[in-house]
Amino acid sequence: MIDWNKIDTVLLDMDGTLLDLYFDNHFWLEYLPKHFAKLNDISEDSAKSQLYERFKAHQGTLNWYCLDFWSEQLNFDVAQLKQDVKHLIATRPYAIEFLENIRGSGRRAFLVTNAHRKVLELKIAETGIDVHFDTIVSSHDFGLPKEDPLFWDVLAREAPFREKNALLIDDSLPVLRSARTAGIGQTLAILKPDSKAPDNDTEDFVALDCFSSIMPPPLRQPILA
Repeated sequence: MIDWNKIDTVLLDMDGTLLDLYFDNHFWLEYLPKHFAKLNDISEDSAKSQLYERFKAHQGTLNWYCLDFWSEQLNFDVAQLKQDVKHLIATRPYAIEFLENIRGSGRRAFLVTNAHRKVLELKIAETGIDVHFDTIVSSHDFGLPKEDPLFWDVLAREAPFREKNALLIDDSLPVLRSARTAGIGQTLAILKPDSKAPDNDTEDFVALDCFSSIMPPPLRQPILA
């Protein structure tokens, strides 16, 4: 599945990859619409219809991932609302063990997420995953979503790594395509980002079911550029 002999840096998405996407799906598709319906004295079905249309219009852009943008659009503090359901934040099976093995093998681990910094802080506080990374990057730091191939060029410049010797694991097919276009050496998709939803169709990307199946062996010598 992975040629570890060619990998010295592992780029990891957060939501749907290291963390169960159920928290995010529940929040955006169920909990937030309920709150929006109450505030605007409309039915939940009407709230969902209105919100889903607005979400779709911004999908794949930084706005979609920006809590400040949605707080302004919806007239309430979206980041604060997430606190209500933070107990649903959870790591995926063997995610922590995998992170420990990456560092233990002599490789570097980068957290590379589209999540807004406020969400990142919340999830780090709940899971403590930050201690396992050499670098933590939010796409908001660069003003580019991971769906844009230019994002990876900026990342390689700001947090130097060799694209061809990197592995990206992500649950988003547009992001994986973007990374492939930018020259990221190896990619893996996530088969089941949301533990309560059906498996994803990962199309032409190799699907990862569980991190336990890809624990890295030791990096015995530096990889030549």
